[in-house]
Amino acid sequence: MTAAGAWVGDLVRDGSGRRAIVTDVRARGTVWVLRPPVGGGPHWETGDPDTLEIIARRGVHDSP
Repeated sequence: MTAAGAWVGDLVRDGSGRRAIVTDVRARGTVWVLRPPVGGGPHWETGDPDTLEIIARRGVHDSP
């Protein structure tokens, strides 16, 4: 999938290879906030959404 358009709830891989869920898009769409997909843990941010590879869109990776 293309990196452009990663949005809240999407499962992504960041530029460092870490899998993450997009939890927020701040500062008028210039900062993406990420968290690990499971287990909680620290949040981190990126200002370059082109480094985010979309693995699955919101809802596609959710389990019932």
